[in-house]
Amino acid sequence: MAHTLLVTGGAGFIGSAVVREMLSASAWRVVNVDKLTYSGNPASLADVADNPRYNFIQADIADAAAMRAAFEIFEPDAVMHLAAESHVDRSIDSPAAFLETNVHGTFVLLEEARRYWKSLTASGSPKARDFRFHHISTDEVFGDLSGGQGFFTEETPYAPSSPYSASKAASDHLVRAWQRTYGLPTLVTNCSNNYGPRQFPEKLIPLTILNALAGRELPVYGDGGQIRDWLHVEDHVRALLLVLARGCVGETYAVGGHCEKRNIDVVRAICELLEEMAPQKPAGVSRYTDLICFVRDRPGHDSRYAIDASKIATELGWRPRESFATGLRKTVCWYLDNEAWWRPVLDGSYRCERLGTRV
Repeated sequence: MAHTLLVTGGAGFIGSAVVREMLSASAWRVVNVDKLTYSGNPASLADVADNPRYNFIQADIADAAAMRAAFEIFEPDAVMHLAAESHVDRSIDSPAAFLETNVHGTFVLLEEARRYWKSLTASGSPKARDFRFHHISTDEVFGDLSGGQGFFTEETPYAPSSPYSASKAASDHLVRAWQRTYGLPTLVTNCSNNYGPRQFPEKLIPLTILNALAGRELPVYGDGGQIRDWLHVEDHVRALLLVLARGCVGETYAVGGHCEKRNIDVVRAICELLEEMAPQKPAGVSRYTDLICFVRDRPGHDSRYAIDASKIATELGWRPRESFATGLRKTVCWYLDNEAWWRPVLDGSYRCERLGTRV
């Protein structure tokens, strides 16, 4: 019988990429649990919706009864936990939702996974030995690499700056505590800034692309000097599946793209690509860079993130395939070719489509 992967947040940006890759690259069945909040988009999974190995459950990970039913019905061999509120600006304005989903939701999911895993163990099921709970987190839990020196590693102390990163730090601690106290076989990965197709347009790269195409301002926080390590989503997904398959229980793996860029340089690079790939500009726009505007900096804005991904490279053989230049070009091309995906997101009509089993 085929193995089953339960993915939380599988209608989101990274989660949908995991679902598509797992169905394409393996014989596993994939069960996607997603609440379908504003960032969950069924259109991101339109090409797999009819796959007989794909099941979609519309549910909140904080709903213990729904999570228990999902485990009992589908009997997963592994869990990949990606469901999270993830936008820093939203966490500053409305932190309660981040605590509810990222902290309480992770707690509920851990408890239901533990209940399920204990039942496998008690029954002598061979699934118990190989079961894994893979928690996907962020480099933002480490705080700020000020001064332009050093890198985050798996040993870096936590120092979150925003309600978002604090809630993710809390969820990381919960996962490790459930492994240490209860023996639940967990894995944790902390990734750098992801980019690529189907990313919600509140994030820097899709926001810049779509604003430029519409002739709107391209807002850049402060002086744009904040540095981020950029990781193409497909490289990230390869890392996640590798950790799930070969990672050591109880271990943490930092996943980075080795692509440090200042925010202003990312925006300018997008503008240059659009000059080449979309030369017919909106009325009144001479050059896309003319749309750049600097806005008041975000409170508590970290100045630099950068990951040392040598552990996953050495132990599991993973390295990113995309450079920032190749990945950004592919990303801009995708948005230019897929207005049918992003137009309903911009006008809000995508939220009218809510599909899935309720348990």
